[in-house]
Amino acid sequence: MSGIVSPPLLPLPDRVADLLSELGSPPRLAAHLRAVHDVAHQLVDWMERTHPAVVFDREAVLFGAATHDVGKTVHLSELSGPGAAHEEAGQTLLLGHGVSPRLARFAATHASWAESPVDVEDLLVSLADKIWKNKRVPDLEDLVVARLAEATGRAAWEEFIALDGVLADIGDAADERLAFQASFPVHG
Repeated sequence: MSGIVSPPLLPLPDRVADLLSELGSPPRLAAHLRAVHDVAHQLVDWMERTHPAVVFDREAVLFGAATHDVGKTVHLSELSGPGAAHEEAGQTLLLGHGVSPRLARFAATHASWAESPVDVEDLLVSLADKIWKNKRVPDLEDLVVARLAEATGRAAWEEFIALDGVLADIGDAADERLAFQASFPVHG
């Protein structure tokens, strides 16, 4: 959850690391959350640098990325297989550990960005959860582009080019992040 690793990834916030320890998080889950959290840092840094007109809660995005799959501590089979039971379970776990609903929501919304109106923070957490492994999701990216264009007044194609560039750069290190995650066991 912390320490120097290869590839270089930012450590999880102390609050999240403590929670994962308390929950007995499998090492692979902690590695995954660390990788997605690091990618979320890259995305929010890019947003602040290139899109200052876009108003969003940086800390909420980073916390959401660091905890989005916490429900997999309960639904271990979803660490290596499909399933969505971890989403509601994660939100419930976070709420039960004193996390505000505003921050706990990401555990439930990170995979449902297309189902209802979501904030830009939800989109960024979802995007980080995809691009960490270089998975491109056009519908998700289109929603982000639309939010960027709306905030900046620039044409959607300009925002697409900008977003595509940063996602390509982040995606270039996906193999290293995937290898990092795979180096940890699924079970504690």
